[in-house]
Amino acid sequence: MMMDCASNDIQEEEEEERLKVRELVRREVEDWDDPVKAVARFKGFSGQRSDWEGRYLFWRDLIIKVARHLGTFIIRPSRLNNIWFRREGALSPLCLHQVLFEMHNAGELLRDSDLTDPTRTSTSPSARLSLILRKAIHTLGFSTPAQPSDFSEDCYCILSTLLEERALQVVQLLSENHWTSSCVITLTKFQETCGGPKEASAVLSYLSGCGKAKYLVVRKKDVMEGVKVSLSSGEVSEVTSLDYHVLHLMWTVDKLEQQLEVIDQRCRKSKSSAVGCLKSGNRRIALRHARELKLAFQSREKCTLLLNRVEEVLRVIADAESSRKVSEAMKVGAEAMRENKISIEEVDLCLEDLDTSISSINQVDELLVSAPLSAVLEDEDIDDELKILELEIGEDSNRASISKNGVDSMAGVAEESETVDSLSDALSNLNFKGSAATKAVRKRLSPSSTEVLSV
Repeated sequence: MMMDCASNDIQEEEEEERLKVRELVRREVEDWDDPVKAVARFKGFSGQRSDWEGRYLFWRDLIIKVARHLGTFIIRPSRLNNIWFRREGALSPLCLHQVLFEMHNAGELLRDSDLTDPTRTSTSPSARLSLILRKAIHTLGFSTPAQPSDFSEDCYCILSTLLEERALQVVQLLSENHWTSSCVITLTKFQETCGGPKEASAVLSYLSGCGKAKYLVVRKKDVMEGVKVSLSSGEVSEVTSLDYHVLHLMWTVDKLEQQLEVIDQRCRKSKSSAVGCLKSGNRRIALRHARELKLAFQSREKCTLLLNRVEEVLRVIADAESSRKVSEAMKVGAEAMRENKISIEEVDLCLEDLDTSISSINQVDELLVSAPLSAVLEDEDIDDELKILELEIGEDSNRASISKNGVDSMAGVAEESETVDSLSDALSNLNFKGSAATKAVRKRLSPSSTEVLSV
């Protein structure tokens, strides 16, 4: 039964993906449904490169567009044939494996075997030896080149451009939660940030190759895996003992959060069972579920206390890092003062001028902010009165737009000038001290003036 449900979910996912791709392709390729052009596009490559260069570029660009639209950078040839580009009537492109082969030769596509997984090479001596041998073979030029048939199987392929984009997105997301130049994160959190284990493996391989990330592992009672990522433009710094301690703490936080989630599920289940037993009149069973609920609450309190203590330690470490950064900045500033022969008195004068400028700006801001607020506080009815004025002016403008069509333009300009003066005088006399001011404004604004103003 569970296998049937999983199969149905996979079929629904594939159908949803097929619809998304079909909509995008028809939007990008106007003649996609043309049967004649479809046959020409779907046939295999033959002849000289100049004969099929245009079709190759068409499929390459379309594959990248669809992958970017779906938010993925990992593709499989079978998925391209059977879901993305399969036409009605079971017609699939015969040239896709050749397109992938050409993309691989151009460096725009990588096979999963082309990537180095740091999590494997760091944990397995045989994997490290295999990596060394593979690098040596590649350096000496004895490696076996890829063949078009290699891409006809159900292998995983990585689009290089989209992999780079995803890696930049991951670094950006981590930068939003960490202000330091680098951060340590558990492998589980890194996988969640990347979108899955396979995506995380490819991103970690790319960042490690660029010197922007390093894989960490702590082997104690449990194996704790993590990643140190550079959040600045430079390469990631060397791994220190503090990084391993931070990884241990971060791993503990993840475990405690998982435990809290399990306890919360147990609480909800016990509470629901207790309520159900009470409604059915089975008080003895309800008391048993109530005891389980109380024990779960106690466990939750202990777990929350431990989580708070670990997070407090992490905050202390972050504060210490902040103090170290400040200390380094002060040392750099002192060194710069010595090199440029700047005295402390000159620095003090600059700081005093800066404080004076800031104070002046703050005073102007306070005046600008306090002026409209005081007006509102002195006359609460002013908003309603102004709304009435706006309605009256709007109604008069509708009538004026009909009656003023034949008026001479110079006379209209003269009347408009008089009306502007009248409105200016009325608004200048508005003192915001009571409804009498608004009545004076109405009196000064005659219907004729509002008509001209509206025109």
